[in-house]
Amino acid sequence: MTVTVAPTDASGLRARFDAELAAFLDRQGPDWPDGAPRGVFTALQRFVLAGGKRLRPLFCYWGWRGAGGADGTPIVVAAAALELFHAFALIHDDILDGSDRRRGEPSVHRLFADLHARSSWRGDPEAYGRNTALLCGDLCAAWSDQMFHECGLATEQVHRGYAMFALMRTEVIAGEYLDLVSGVGDGSVASALTVIRMKAARYTVTRPLQIGAALAGGSSELIEGLAEFGDPLGDAFQLRDDVLGVFGDPAVTGKSVLDDLREGKPTVMMALARSAADRSQTARLRELFGNPDLDADGAAELRAIIESTGARDRIEQMIRVRTEGALAALESAPVDDATRAALVGLAEQAIERRS
Repeated sequence: MTVTVAPTDASGLRARFDAELAAFLDRQGPDWPDGAPRGVFTALQRFVLAGGKRLRPLFCYWGWRGAGGADGTPIVVAAAALELFHAFALIHDDILDGSDRRRGEPSVHRLFADLHARSSWRGDPEAYGRNTALLCGDLCAAWSDQMFHECGLATEQVHRGYAMFALMRTEVIAGEYLDLVSGVGDGSVASALTVIRMKAARYTVTRPLQIGAALAGGSSELIEGLAEFGDPLGDAFQLRDDVLGVFGDPAVTGKSVLDDLREGKPTVMMALARSAADRSQTARLRELFGNPDLDADGAAELRAIIESTGARDRIEQMIRVRTEGALAALESAPVDDATRAALVGLAEQAIERRS
């Protein structure tokens, strides 16, 4: 493929990622097996292309540029492949968390459960929804692998990047398991921090950066420098996500502010609230947090406890400290000024977001 001259600002890159994702999915249509209902294929097209911040492709792209790679279609395709892996992770995560909304729309398992119920099919609609969504997630993971390998870069380049890609996949799945274990564990701050580092932080920032850099043949010094920037920024990103999961505006986040509280999600913020709660607050936390029947009034009481224990303020401080640490590490990273400026902009977007 020829190198193209194209905009490298965030909005321009997002449009290019979306165009490549749409083109890849269009190419899968003719190969859809005869006799297999196209509902899965159509649902995945809609889910993948319906929104998202495209942060992982953006970090991958700038990891490539930071390692001296030139702008062009192949790196845009390789980076966009990470969005298909992200779709896999979101679909499975929504099943595990019992989340019925994603990006303002029904989550994939809810979409198919509702289809089953409307169609008056035999069996359990909830089980059908979960099982179909599991298959949808698996297909996104397979497509991500295919798109990455077909990006148009040289085989040697793809192999370099794929080693980091494979590590990222293992970490995400291990992180999901750690999340399950932490839900029945001690609920400590240390445990919650371990989960977010493995499950979300590295997969959102560090590994995409390193995949891009590895594709371009970046030095070990650069790979390590990107981790020093990416790890704390990824932690801050996930801490922000946990705050939005409880205090965000559903009209903006596209998700209910009840899900994390009903699930009893073992976040750092809740661990801090428990550690600082007095006796009466502790009793209410035990009664309300993780209650699947929690209503809006109970959620409001939980938010008040989080605020009054100082847990939310401490989370905001943790976000600031980690963001400052990431930006300080970026100052000494061996990247050019354009890459550094782009990564500063992405860091601000990741932390100051409302969705």
